[in-house]
Amino acid sequence: MPVTTTPPRGVPDPAPSRADAGAAVRAASTGRVASRVFAGLSTGAGLLILVTLAAVAAFLLIRAWPALSASPEELETVSWFTGGSVAEYVAPLVFGTLLASVLALLLAVPVSIGIALFISHYAPRRLAQGLGYLIDLLAAIPSVVYGLWGALWLIGQLDPVFTWLSSTLGFVPLVADYQAPAKNIMSASVVLAVMILPIITAVSREVFLQTPRLHEEASLALGATRWEMVRQAVLPFGRSGVISASMLGLGRALGETMAVLMVISPGFLFSFFLLRPGQHQTIAANIASKFPESSGLGVSVLIATGLALFVITFVVNLAARWIIARRAEYSGAN
Repeated sequence: MPVTTTPPRGVPDPAPSRADAGAAVRAASTGRVASRVFAGLSTGAGLLILVTLAAVAAFLLIRAWPALSASPEELETVSWFTGGSVAEYVAPLVFGTLLASVLALLLAVPVSIGIALFISHYAPRRLAQGLGYLIDLLAAIPSVVYGLWGALWLIGQLDPVFTWLSSTLGFVPLVADYQAPAKNIMSASVVLAVMILPIITAVSREVFLQTPRLHEEASLALGATRWEMVRQAVLPFGRSGVISASMLGLGRALGETMAVLMVISPGFLFSFFLLRPGQHQTIAANIASKFPESSGLGVSVLIATGLALFVITFVVNLAARWIIARRAEYSGAN
């Protein structure tokens, strides 16, 4: 009888069967095909984003060109147009957009970071979950609701603040006049700050929760308090994430339309510096208010202002990516 030998226990069979070898080859071939398909889909998605972005830029430029190339006499045919050129018309709107968005960012970022730190490192689990859900629900509230809240309730509640600002900081052009422009622009900024609060808080919270546990434990082991641990380990780790969250919030504030349009009542805002009476809105709110009555060259002027907003948003996001990349290089070098 033939004698069969088996390898000792724990020693793999040096001669696998043909079936096992064939299965391994098929699995490797399937894996390579799946990798190629996934790489192709990922590349196609990235290219689709670039093509879409280029198409939007081309559309805005083509539709805005009649206004950009029009003479002052032709622009005067638009009933609501003010200024001698499109640049003169857009400049105050750009200033108003940046002013409202930056003020909103200054109000929202510190509060968002504080809420995110409380949820991630201070609050009990049940309270943290409930508060996290509540903050996330703020992002689901429509812009019209925020606008109604700001126009019908918030402006009246902020009257004492505006009165104090006007009497104390009257030498500052923005708050020199209690009624205009401080009241409207500050109210719009507060509304925008509440609207971007859930975005910045949610991203910052997730970034803070990703802090390596060993870094936190090492800081506490060296005798640091809870706040010192947060300052030494959590905040440096989440700095780039906070910047990204802030830029997302700034992008939301730059493009917000209805809430700003409902809070900033025409006739009160932006009559200082390079701004003239009659230009009272941010870019997005101005487009929303003027578009129904516009046609022909007027539509081209509004699209030109939209092109300016597109460029601002693109530059803001590009600057944010540059800052994050620089900080990543600096952290890697250290």
